Amino acid sequence: MSGFTESDHQRRRAAGEAGQVASEPLGEGAARIADAFATSGKRAALMPYLMGGFPSPERSLDIGLAYADGGADLVELGVPFSDPLADGPVVAAAGTAALRAGATVARVMEVCEGLAGRLPVVLMCYANLVLVRGPQVFAAALRDAGASGLIVPDLPMEEAPAVLAACDAAGIALVPLVAPTTPDERLHAIGARARGFLYTVSVTGTTGERAAPLGERVAQIVGRAKAATDVPVALGFGITTPEQASEAADAGADGVIVGSRLVREAAEAKDPAPAVRRVVAALAAALS
Repeated sequence: MSGFTESDHQRRRAAGEAGQVASEPLGEGAARIADAFATSGKRAALMPYLMGGFPSPERSLDIGLAYADGGADLVELGVPFSDPLADGPVVAAAGTAALRAGATVARVMEVCEGLAGRLPVVLMCYANLVLVRGPQVFAAALRDAGASGLIVPDLPMEEAPAVLAACDAAGIALVPLVAPTTPDERLHAIGARARGFLYTVSVTGTTGERAAPLGERVAQIVGRAKAATDVPVALGFGITTPEQASEAADAGADGVIVGSRLVREAAEAKDPAPAVRRVVAALAAALS
């Protein structure tokens, strides 16, 4: 079973009522995310990353459906952007190719709609794309596309209230990120406002594949994050192999996010959908 259960959620919510962390009623998106973590049947829920529109909008939908067929519990759906500050070279190159192929926010929303019937979709989008449309308009579009959550990696906590309020009103979980270097006080402030899950970055720097074992430090990173929030903790950045995914679960992560490895597989394979399905199946097996 996943490391995060319904009893965990109830226990952490009770802690919030006692003043340890803040709690909010679950919106529809957050409830669907919570259910995915609680019912994954794995030691940690598996969340692959998908670059929307890569290599084309139609084929990216096929890849996302292959993720679901391979055993994914949720999917992180990226919107390509011209200045992707958090993305490593593999994901950034896929975003550039998607933009050249005609990917837009609207077309990625169509991919979201096509996937949302199979599993919860958490959109990853840079702040400019949200703010230029307006938080309320963007959150409503996410709701209409069936999305469950939103990640905005370049939106600091101090600038998030308007987006958080719009997402709460639309039933969308605004998922924050924390890093190994996030100070304790700030970590607790972010964790108290987290919806859906707390995206916990395993390394400093950008996304990308890493060959080395995660190491003992990961248990400390995960432990700090879990102490700061009442939502599941998902570990991402640098998780590439089934062995590393298993390490993350052993360290107590409620979810595991894998990105660059799958984006590279989609870029290199002649037939991406079955190729990524095999990679996802191996990751899912390691978490069982």
